[in-house]
Amino acid sequence: MTDQAAAAALEVGQPVPDFTLPASSGSDVSLHQFRGKKVVIYFYPADMTPTCTEQACAFRDYNGQFAELGTEVIGISPDELKAHGKFIAKHELPFLLLSDPEHRVCELFGVWQLKKLYGKEYMGVVRSTFLIDEQGRLLKEWRKVRIKGHVEAVLEAVKAQG
Repeated sequence: MTDQAAAAALEVGQPVPDFTLPASSGSDVSLHQFRGKKVVIYFYPADMTPTCTEQACAFRDYNGQFAELGTEVIGISPDELKAHGKFIAKHELPFLLLSDPEHRVCELFGVWQLKKLYGKEYMGVVRSTFLIDEQGRLLKEWRKVRIKGHVEAVLEAVKAQG
């Protein structure tokens, strides 16, 4: 998917289509279950990798502040639930991780894209975060995320929504 196609996948201010994925809790989780709360969904490439671990731990460290603001944090990657379970246990992650091995939700959000590493091209998750309001509308998006200061910026955006 091109960057233009990704940008067109969802538009700020528009409702986010409902989806259901298997969760680290052992049950299926749907976006509509979180109506009445803000939701931060962050997409990441893989459990246990250095940058993904740094990102998950940053969300973990601020999870209490998000919760005080009535906001759920959810991570999504293509990893299987077993890998999510190990990731959660090792880093004491207090939020759900959803498994999207067929990339359906990644594609819905426009984060499943062609990437390049060391001259090789492959399809993968482009690290991105989305803030969804209590009615299920997209409030803000961060694409091609750099970790430094990112979680703080997301928290500030939640605070700004009141």
